[in-house]
Amino acid sequence: MNAPSAGELWPSLNEDEGRQPCFPSGPVWTVLPTLKGQIIDMLGGIGPSHREGVSIDDGKGVVHIHPDAIIEPSVHIIGPSYIGAGAIIRHGAYIREFSWICDRALVGHASEVKHSILLPGSKAPHFNYVGDSILGPDVNLGAGAKLSNLRNDGAEVHVILDGQRLPSGLRKFGAILGEGCQLGCNVVTNPGVVIGSNSLVMPNTTVTGIHGPGTSLR
Repeated sequence: MNAPSAGELWPSLNEDEGRQPCFPSGPVWTVLPTLKGQIIDMLGGIGPSHREGVSIDDGKGVVHIHPDAIIEPSVHIIGPSYIGAGAIIRHGAYIREFSWICDRALVGHASEVKHSILLPGSKAPHFNYVGDSILGPDVNLGAGAKLSNLRNDGAEVHVILDGQRLPSGLRKFGAILGEGCQLGCNVVTNPGVVIGSNSLVMPNTTVTGIHGPGTSLR
């Protein structure tokens, strides 16, 4: 198995749906070092757009909330960040810097997103942590699922491909989930996980490594 590309992970992605980042042709995790620059450039082109009553910290960069996004009370957003059309940010969510929440994506109660991409229709709905990660279209995280992005020793994250440990070049790298993936409640992904499209992770499972499409993990 080769390192998966964006096209393999999200074959049905509609690239014309709202504003989306550009993905590399090689290993998909190589988009993470470019995400900061892509968000800053994009926001520089459209400028800030706030919402009355929403707690915003724009001291580090622009926050843009699409007029069609739904922002419930007690949400806090740190810039630079983008919230797309039809996105839903529920009560008590924490959107940290360099978050790209695409159209129709959902960040739920007590969920935290940081330096991550939620592609259209993806959901982190209940008590989730999404750090340095990408959720493909129509991904759903079960309640309490956490995408861990930092090794305990703080060293470089390695990916495990066909039983071999390969350096990612990244100190912080959470999980990249293919379209339609479903993670059960209290799933934990170790740093450097990639899961192929339409895969299922059973509740209370800890996941390591790279897995192909249609995988069932327990």
